[in-house]
Amino acid sequence: MEVQNTTETRKYLVFRLENDEFGIEIDKISTIIEKDMNITRVPKQPAFVKGVINLRGEIIPVLSLRLKFGLSDDVCDENTRIIIIKLEDLTVGLIVDSVAEVVELDDETTESISNIAGEKSLEYLKGVGKLNGRIITLLDLEKVVIPEEAAT
Repeated sequence: MEVQNTTETRKYLVFRLENDEFGIEIDKISTIIEKDMNITRVPKQPAFVKGVINLRGEIIPVLSLRLKFGLSDDVCDENTRIIIIKLEDLTVGLIVDSVAEVVELDDETTESISNIAGEKSLEYLKGVGKLNGRIITLLDLEKVVIPEEAAT
């Protein structure tokens, strides 16, 4: 009798903010665009909400993950990208420093962060992935893009 491997493998898009690598589940990504689009500022929004873009006739809010995570403001260059994600009926653009690659992580190469409690910045994290000596921080997109007031 053969034992079946029940380890679930998930694909993540790896991107960079400063010197750190982050991963988001590939099935939540609609498209990736270069940062040369015009972003229209929306008044009275938090600093991390950079504005909105018109992508193929759809108005999409754009967030700076750097500012959302308390880092310095975005420095746009030829590597800067906007990752367009879809969460149920919500579409949002996330500005990142660069997009690296797509990786596969399974239950053996990922760890929960539930053992680290109390840190406000950790509320956006789903866990960490370990790949060839690298640590990839896995984001919980729902907690990153849905305002806390709306989630309650």
